[in-house]
Amino acid sequence: MNMKFKTGDKVSWNSEAGKVSGTIIKVHTRDFDYKGYTHHATEADPQYEIKSDKTDHIAAHKGTALTKI
Repeated sequence: MNMKFKTGDKVSWNSEAGKVSGTIIKVHTRDFDYKGYTHHATEADPQYEIKSDKTDHIAAHKGTALTKI
């Protein structure tokens, strides 16, 4: 079962640069375009936009890639 997150939750994920943490700023429940790609999201399997704590970079990830902290 996928864990559901909400705006404001603190999460971490693995990136090419190692473990990253940030805050969820948006929850997508429909397909959306981000950085030139269509990301697929549904109510049952949402994707999240997360703002990195260190760099202010915005990333988009599925819930399976995230761990709540």
